[in-house]
Amino acid sequence: MYRIGIGYDIHKLTTGRDLIIGGVKITHEKGLLGHSDADVLIHAIIDAMLGALALSDIGTIFPDTSELYKDADSTVLLRDVYKLIKEKKYVIENIDSNIIAQQPKMMPYIPKMKEVLCKILEIETDRLSIKAKTNEKMDAVGQELAIEAQAVVLMKRV
Repeated sequence: MYRIGIGYDIHKLTTGRDLIIGGVKITHEKGLLGHSDADVLIHAIIDAMLGALALSDIGTIFPDTSELYKDADSTVLLRDVYKLIKEKKYVIENIDSNIIAQQPKMMPYIPKMKEVLCKILEIETDRLSIKAKTNEKMDAVGQELAIEAQAVVLMKRV
């Protein structure tokens, strides 16, 4: 049996925070505001995985009202969700994702993101697509006020 899920996340850019996307620290004068490390790509992937199996969403599993997840490393949250997916006897067939940011440019960081995420999710790099997009200076993302991510995951029961 195959299951598909879609995920989305957006966080506001702010000063005084590290910019972490896909488990990689990115050089930039601003970071993303959030209860955890605000890693939009990982959050979108988590939501896609949870959605595929109708297991709610990231905010339900890791509530932003809990001090337990304050400044949490999203790679740890991803590991926890992947463990849950494996317990349900599913494997990831592939993930397709978009990072939408006007600045900074994401392309130089994508190979490292793929390395980090594929190791956690126990998949080959050809099963994970990460694409970088801009919003052509339109809306909050285009005006460099926020960064967003989208992800789709296909999973198969083993």
